[in-house]
Amino acid sequence: MEKGITIQVNGERKKAAAGTTVAGLLAQLGLNAGRVAVEHNLQILPKNRWEETAIAEGDRFEIVQFVGGG
Repeated sequence: MEKGITIQVNGERKKAAAGTTVAGLLAQLGLNAGRVAVEHNLQILPKNRWEETAIAEGDRFEIVQFVGGG
């Protein structure tokens, strides 16, 4: 069984499974990957790297959701 790690998402501490990818984290948070931008440890993380980037203990994420409408 993989142990849990602690990360920070938009300033809040969260627990996640070790080995989770950024794409998996977005799914765990219930976010639509097509409508967000992700900053990982103070750098924008391109969408094409979300599936390959594993989160690690102490990582910091800022996730911004785009809202449409008018």
